[in-house]
Amino acid sequence: MKPSNYKINIDRFKFGAMLGLLLLLATSCNTADDYVSLVPEEGEERSGGNATSFIFSPDAFGFSVDGLSLDEQITFGVGNSLFNQNWVTAPASTTARDGLGPFFNARSCSGCHFKDGRGRPPAFEGELAHGLLLRLTLPGTGANGGTIPDPIYGGQFQDNSILGVDKEGLLKVTYETVGITYPDGSSVDLQKPIYEMVNLNYGDMNSAVQVSPRVASQMIGLGLLGAIPESVLLSYEDENDADGDGISGRANYVYDVESASLKLGRFGWKANQPTVKQQVAAAFSGDLGITSSLFPDENCNEILNCDEIANGGSPEIPDDNLDNVAFYSATLSVPARRDFDNEEVLQGKELFNSINCSGCHIAIFQTGTSNINALSNQTIRPYTDLLLHDMGDGLSDNAPEFKATGKEWRTPPLWGIGLIKTVNDHTNLLHDGRARNIEEAILWHGGEAEAIKNNFMDLDKDDRAKIIKFIETL
Repeated sequence: MKPSNYKINIDRFKFGAMLGLLLLLATSCNTADDYVSLVPEEGEERSGGNATSFIFSPDAFGFSVDGLSLDEQITFGVGNSLFNQNWVTAPASTTARDGLGPFFNARSCSGCHFKDGRGRPPAFEGELAHGLLLRLTLPGTGANGGTIPDPIYGGQFQDNSILGVDKEGLLKVTYETVGITYPDGSSVDLQKPIYEMVNLNYGDMNSAVQVSPRVASQMIGLGLLGAIPESVLLSYEDENDADGDGISGRANYVYDVESASLKLGRFGWKANQPTVKQQVAAAFSGDLGITSSLFPDENCNEILNCDEIANGGSPEIPDDNLDNVAFYSATLSVPARRDFDNEEVLQGKELFNSINCSGCHIAIFQTGTSNINALSNQTIRPYTDLLLHDMGDGLSDNAPEFKATGKEWRTPPLWGIGLIKTVNDHTNLLHDGRARNIEEAILWHGGEAEAIKNNFMDLDKDDRAKIIKFIETL
C-alpha cells in the first residue's frame, strides 16, 4: 500500500514543475530583446495633415484638399481644366488655349504629369518620352545667377513642333547594365542611361553643352511644401557636416522673377524654383512653348524667325489663368498612407531610421501661415528636407544650377511613392527614371548617402524587404 503522503508529494511535484515552466516562459519573454509590439504614431497615416485624401484609385493624385471655400473650389476646377486640356497652334477659335510652340515637349501639363502623376523615360527605342526632358546649359553663370542656354537649342531640348516647323531633333535613350552584389551574395542589375540627341535640324549643338535629364514628378502636396517656414528648412542645413554624420545638406537660392531677387529654392529636381507659380510658368514656357508675364519670350532659336509665326497673344497665358493653374497645383491633396499600422511596416520604419535614411528624408514638418487657409498650420509627413545633397558620381549630371553643383540634387519627397504604380502604371524613380523600383533607387545613392546605402546593403534580405515595404506605404 502506497504511503498516505504519496498524493501530496505528486501534487507538489506537479505544482513545482508548472511553476518552473511558467518562470521559464516568463524569463524567455523577458530576454527576447524585451520585445514590445510597435505601434504607429498618432495621425501617422495623414501625410498631408487635414489636407490628406483617402482615395487610392488611379485618380489618387487628382483631388483637392479639404477646406477650400466655394470660390477656391471654382478656381481649382478652372485650373484643373487648364492643366488637362491640350493647347493648340495659333491662331485658333479656342483663343484661351492657342499659342502652342513653335517647339514643345507636350501639348498639355498632363502630357507629362498624367493624372497629376509621374513621368517616365521611353520604354523602348523610338518611343516618345512621357514626361522626360533634357535641360541644356553651358559652363558658367548666366543672367541673375542662373544658367547659360545653348545658343541654338536653348535651355531645353524639344522633340516636338507645330505644323510647318521642323522639330529640334529626336531624343534617344539607351542603357548600360551596372551590376551590384550584396554582401550576402545576392545581386541586382541596375540600368545606366545614355542620352543622345539625334537628327538635329538646326545644326550642331555646342560641344560644351551640359545635359541634365529631368522626369516629371507627381504634383501632390506642392502648396504644403511651400508653406513650410523657411527658418525650419534652414535649421536642417549642415553645409560643413558639423555633426559628422556625413550628411551636409544646403539650400539653393534661385532667382524669383516676381520679386526680382534671390529666394530659397524649394521646387524642381535641383530646388531651382522658389514658388509653385514660377514652377508652373517655367513649365508652360519650356515644355509647351506658352509665354506668360513671368517668361514672356517665345521658345525660339537663332535660325527660326519667330516673328513670322503666329502666337496666341502676349502673353499667351494671361495672369488670371496662370494663377488658376498655380492654385490647382498648390492644392492637390496628399493620399493617406496604407497599412501604416502593419507590424512589418513599422519594423521597416524603425530600420529606415536606424540606418539614417531619415537624415535627408525628414518625416515631419509643421506648415506655417499660407495664403491658402486650408494649407496653414498642418502637421505633414513629406519625408524630405528640400535641401541639396551630393549624390555622388553615379547620379551626377555635371550641370550646375544656381548654387547646386553637378552632383547635387534636392531630396525628393517620398509621400505618394507607393501609389505611382496605381496612378501611372510604372515604378520608375530618381530624377531621370532610371531606377525601375525602390530597391534600385536606393542602390543608386552615393556621395553623402554612400554610407547609408551600404548600411542598407549590409542588412539581411528580410530587413531590406521591410524597409521597402515601409516606403511603399508612403
